[in-house]
Amino acid sequence: MKRSLKGNLLLAVASLIWGTAFVAQSLGMEYIGPFTFMTSRSFVGTISLLPVIALQNRYRKKHLKTTHIPSLNKKALIKAGIVCGLILSVASNLQQYAMQYTTAGKTGFLTALYILLVPLAGFFFGKKPPRLLWFSIAGATVGLYLLSVTSKFTIEPADLLVIASAFVFTGHIMAVDYYSPKVSGVQLSALQFLVAGLTSAVPMFIFENPQWANIIKSSLPILYAGVLSSGVAYTLQIIGQRLTTATMASLIMSAESVFALIGGMLILGESLTGREAMGAALLLLAIISAQLVQSRAKGITHEAV
Repeated sequence: MKRSLKGNLLLAVASLIWGTAFVAQSLGMEYIGPFTFMTSRSFVGTISLLPVIALQNRYRKKHLKTTHIPSLNKKALIKAGIVCGLILSVASNLQQYAMQYTTAGKTGFLTALYILLVPLAGFFFGKKPPRLLWFSIAGATVGLYLLSVTSKFTIEPADLLVIASAFVFTGHIMAVDYYSPKVSGVQLSALQFLVAGLTSAVPMFIFENPQWANIIKSSLPILYAGVLSSGVAYTLQIIGQRLTTATMASLIMSAESVFALIGGMLILGESLTGREAMGAALLLLAIISAQLVQSRAKGITHEAV
């Protein structure tokens, strides 16, 4: 299997998990606030990865006869975890707070704005995507406009918060693209969630009144978002992004918006207007066309594993 195809498949699985996690994020706030939910899911994500890290160390000790990690790598891991964790905390908390006032499906699509922002950011860092890919990005932008901006050219405050989170998620994708080839993917994932959990706990205690009884009532959504969305999917993102480009990663991961819409309709009974449905369809078409363009592009340099 080609490296890029393997990476794209891992990212596709991550987008499926993330899309359905929007439903869990919505259900999780029935008894607790957004910051409490974010803090809980982040710590669960960290804990869920500890057995994986232990197995990796055991394998290294048994087959490689060492568990030693050079100090330089340790320093790089700590730095990467702090940077990625802080960015992830800001992005996720913006998104989670906004979900109190909008639907899971719409949040998923607006978060996918990073499909435009990532290649733009990459462009300024000298990573130019194939020219034809810009047509897909333009189509996705039109789709996002139809989805979020009404016929009266107004936009809800909650939508603005989700769009703001998309900008910050762009920074997270770029940070992962930079750090993932340098450190252990699973350890980076665990550390970034530890940082995100600690930083989310600050507004949790300031603005909310977390109680164990209510957290227990929200345990199923927290476990789904923590173990699968945080622990599994973000690890797949870190590993997958080693094998493909940041632009392609953002386009594949934006498919989470489609899965969020489907989950919202089937589980939460959400629906879209005709205008919003047209925007969703354009976005999906842009994602598919972008994959075709990228798969045919030649001379694309990938990061080493």
